[in-house]
Amino acid sequence: MAPPTDYPPRRSILDKPILIAIPILIGLFLTRSPFFMTAPALDPAAAGGVAWADAPIKLVTTPQYETKKTDIFTTGATHMALLHNAILRGYNSIYQQAPRVQPGDAADFVGYALTWHKFVASHHDDEEATLFPKVEAVLGNDTTIWAETHKEHEAFLGGLARLEKYLRGVQEKGKVPATAFDGEELVSIMGSFREPFETHFHREVATIAALAEHPKAPAPGTPEAEEAAATFKSWGKATVTKAGTLDVVPFFLLNLDGTAEEGLWANWPPMPAPIKWGLVNVAGAWHGRWWKFSSCAGGRPRKLYALE
Repeated sequence: MAPPTDYPPRRSILDKPILIAIPILIGLFLTRSPFFMTAPALDPAAAGGVAWADAPIKLVTTPQYETKKTDIFTTGATHMALLHNAILRGYNSIYQQAPRVQPGDAADFVGYALTWHKFVASHHDDEEATLFPKVEAVLGNDTTIWAETHKEHEAFLGGLARLEKYLRGVQEKGKVPATAFDGEELVSIMGSFREPFETHFHREVATIAALAEHPKAPAPGTPEAEEAAATFKSWGKATVTKAGTLDVVPFFLLNLDGTAEEGLWANWPPMPAPIKWGLVNVAGAWHGRWWKFSSCAGGRPRKLYALE
């Protein structure tokens, strides 16, 4: 009898992607994870003039902290303020560090700054396409409530586009040689749209909080009020994640200060601690070298890397 010829093919390690992925992921974690960031913590209130990411743009005071109200619009505005403050700390951390970035760190800094741009652009687009129409519907299809907000958006979008164009131009030069990146030029571009940017990121929070007085605002405890609350909650949960799990999400979480406003928001956004840890320290390891420029670590302020 002839020997069988239909032996199963010999399998290689290459046929088991998980066996390849595991050591790669472990290597990324050990060499790039924000878990190993060692920059000293900082108490901005007692910093004695040490620069931190609360300037040049002033951070937003949350409506709940300021008024102690808990209606759906005050709550929605508060969560928007917390999101905005992560973006503003990003702006401030880029603005302050840009002139002090060393040539060897330029590529990482450009990656950090482009992630900020991606965060802002995605935030803007998602508001216009998703949040604003849903809130209009809650308030009887009132299309006038965002009139000033739309104008505020338009006032800084040109400057935001110039910032991206500059950063992309630097990035295209490969490894970002010292002659390609000019921190002072970047600061100049950011300064060109700083005023309308700051105005909008403060006013939009106030605009949302004021909707509690709208004649068609749903009464507390009604199905309409529950629908409005669900609108803010679902949008807030999805807007950062859809922007990018490996870049925007770590950027966002590493620019959250859990000590602000007497620690009231230390556990915001609400999510299981292991998931938050993984988003920062595992997903964040993919672009881990970028996050040394972040303003916070572990929910606490940290000294700005380029200013040490």
